[in-house]
Amino acid sequence: MKKAFILTMLACLLAACPVLASQMIPAAPPAKAKCPVCGMFVAKYPDWVASITFRDSTMAYFDGSKDLFSFYLDPGKYAPGRKQSDIADIHVKDYYSLAVIDGRLAFYVIGGNVLGPMGKELVPFAGKADAEGFMRDHRGVKILRFNEITRSVLKGLE
Repeated sequence: MKKAFILTMLACLLAACPVLASQMIPAAPPAKAKCPVCGMFVAKYPDWVASITFRDSTMAYFDGSKDLFSFYLDPGKYAPGRKQSDIADIHVKDYYSLAVIDGRLAFYVIGGNVLGPMGKELVPFAGKADAEGFMRDHRGVKILRFNEITRSVLKGLE
């Protein structure tokens, strides 16, 4: 009887306080998940994993922020029929803490002496102070916000 009551109360609480999709942390990529941009197995690079969650709850995993942005800026090229408006959430990993963070709120450092799985990378941080410290310590060139990352920025990382 107690168990049924507890389960009923839990169900009521969950129904009253739904978790927003943007507050959900994506699961680790499956072992066989491939980056739709470069074809690499994403799980081999857990410190660099980035992901996009679509409105239909499906996900795409990437081996770094650079490939995530390549996909984001032209989703139809890598997933025919997909559009930016299909994207619900974007997550990247903070370089220092390895915590999964909202990719739209992150600070990205370009340039410097730290390379990702695909070479030059957009190195993500949750806070500006960490991004500034990384930039000083690793000879970074610039800190960018989500909306500042364009095709020409990506071209400069090739």
